[in-house]
Amino acid sequence: MRRIAPDRDQLLATVAEVFREHGYEGASLALIGQATGLGKGSLYHFFPGGKEEMAGAVIAHVDGWFEENIFAPLLDGADPRAGIEHMLEATDRYFHSGRRVCLIGAFALDESRDLFASPIRDYFGRWVTRLADALARAGHGKAEAAELAEEAVAAIQGALTLARAADDAAVFSRSLRRVRMRLEIPAGR
Repeated sequence: MRRIAPDRDQLLATVAEVFREHGYEGASLALIGQATGLGKGSLYHFFPGGKEEMAGAVIAHVDGWFEENIFAPLLDGADPRAGIEHMLEATDRYFHSGRRVCLIGAFALDESRDLFASPIRDYFGRWVTRLADALARAGHGKAEAAELAEEAVAAIQGALTLARAADDAAVFSRSLRRVRMRLEIPAGR
């Protein structure tokens, strides 16, 4: 019986979960193969560059999702507060209300950081910059907007780490609520 090739998006999502669970170093080809149901040969067919190419593709995939669902709404010039609200809600959904680690953040802390320094820096840089621009359009001064944006992204990332360490997703929810207050975005706007 002939096997059907996996959908690339689903394949990348599965590989991403292996990296989330085991980190870059711990995500062996055996673990990735077990999770995807693909043998080494099939994995190398999809990713000739091996694990490094897989991680790069996963980072690009996550980055693409964030660009569309988190960063792009922040460009809404008509109602920057609505864009910020959308960012907060999508962030909460993506990270499963604090039960899902940020893969790009995990790579930034892992020894793999040097392999992927540019896309990691770009991801976080765009998040802070786009949020700062939205906050400035919402009435904050440029310097204040830049500081608030950096503080918000740092709070989100830190809360993900603390929620995981404490095995308590409520840490993330409380932090997101405080971010809303700091950004002057009421809940359920």
